[in-house]
Amino acid sequence: MGRATGKIPIFALMTADRLYDALHRCALTLYGTGEAGAIAFFILEEMFGIDRTSYALDRHQEVDATGLDRILQELAAGRPVQYITGRAWFAGLKLEIGEGALVPRPETEELVRWVESERGPGSRVLDIGTGSGAIAIALARRLAGAKVTAVDISAEALDIARRNASLLGAELELLQCDILAAECRASLSEAGPYDAIVSNPPYIPASEAAEIHINVKEYEPAGALFVPDDDPLLFYRAIAPFAAVNLTPGGAVYFEVHRDFAGDVADLLEWAGLGDIEVRRDIHGRDRMVRGVKTVEYAG
Repeated sequence: MGRATGKIPIFALMTADRLYDALHRCALTLYGTGEAGAIAFFILEEMFGIDRTSYALDRHQEVDATGLDRILQELAAGRPVQYITGRAWFAGLKLEIGEGALVPRPETEELVRWVESERGPGSRVLDIGTGSGAIAIALARRLAGAKVTAVDISAEALDIARRNASLLGAELELLQCDILAAECRASLSEAGPYDAIVSNPPYIPASEAAEIHINVKEYEPAGALFVPDDDPLLFYRAIAPFAAVNLTPGGAVYFEVHRDFAGDVADLLEWAGLGDIEVRRDIHGRDRMVRGVKTVEYAG
């Protein structure tokens, strides 16, 4: 039999299919069938080392299921799977993630692709409200020689972004800075100008909190999600005129926006003096991204 040291207790062993079923049934209490299946496989791979290929080849393989009870409790309580596993995928990159930063969304990957398609190597990029660093890191890796500055008001979020940048080999300048504060904007102006300014700022009116799924509302940082009902364009009003002055000629600002306010953000960019304004839809067909360009004629 050999020594017991280091062996997995019999009660901790489960077959992969039983483990998947337990995770899937738990996820079904809060999510639809497709999403619940994706969540179960994500946990199976990230926490137990069983990817889809391995699962398909041998569903009856024995797995060390230590920690399953905790995972099921957190999943049933609505904690996002990315916070349970501590990891999230974004633009082909595996990020560390924690409750100090928003879980990066697939829709935001489209914003990254838009910036990448219009900005060249060596671009100077400013990411406002970087959170986990997802946008900044993706652009730093995709735009050869880019100089990327990423700012956030949250020291906790910046710690997460710093770890991700290190893990993924992305060179970023990370600064703690409140873009709503004049001194922050002045400091960033001194470091500019920028070829691209990108931001996915808070944009959900506070009154919509009741409509949001528990996994977002109860766990993700409220300060990165919500804005006052009477000022839903709060962050865009600060960033748009800043961008108009601090972009290089031909440079552009790229925003992720609330689906109901894309037109208002476009009008705000025009008011700020930017041109070639475009609104794009996300993968769900919702107006979700807005770009404005600093024309050569506009002097700021």
